[in-house]
Amino acid sequence: MSRRAVAIAAVLFLAPLGAAAVEVAGVSFPPTVQAGGKTLTLNGAGLRTRFFFKVYAMGLYLEKPSTDARTILAGDGVRRAELHMLRSVSGAEMGDAIATAVNANAGSAAGQLKARIDRLKSMFTSANQGEVITLTYIPGTGTVVATNGRDVGTIEGKDFADALFGAWIGTAPVDDSLKQALLAGR
Repeated sequence: MSRRAVAIAAVLFLAPLGAAAVEVAGVSFPPTVQAGGKTLTLNGAGLRTRFFFKVYAMGLYLEKPSTDARTILAGDGVRRAELHMLRSVSGAEMGDAIATAVNANAGSAAGQLKARIDRLKSMFTSANQGEVITLTYIPGTGTVVATNGRDVGTIEGKDFADALFGAWIGTAPVDDSLKQALLAGR
């Protein structure tokens, strides 16, 4: 066995499983983050493309990692979607894209969510390349929307959070390959 192979084997043996950061399109997602007073674990990370353009790299953080979207959405734990913008998108474009995806996953509840979806849309003035948007659902509080670590608003309701996270892992995801990556269960 070569020295290099021995060194690689030693690093792999000594590194705790699942403790490595995951890199997607040059963005490094740490294995854990703190949110809502909890330590969340990276469940999966992937790339959102649209018309062959890289739009954002995304990580999904959960209290209890799972490969089952229904289990994730049925649970009432803290969860976070972390979007790292890889290109600039206007606020209207970003808001409309998310609203369309949320509505597609809201089913019969879409009417009840309209005012909250409109409020979410208004929170996006633009999404510039390099910005980080976080959407953190905290039970009893709602979904906290932040840009570059600055809170821009909170939208109440688990029903809203479920439809929002459903945009990526629900029955009508914006991107099937991104859904698979987010449900990798790291």
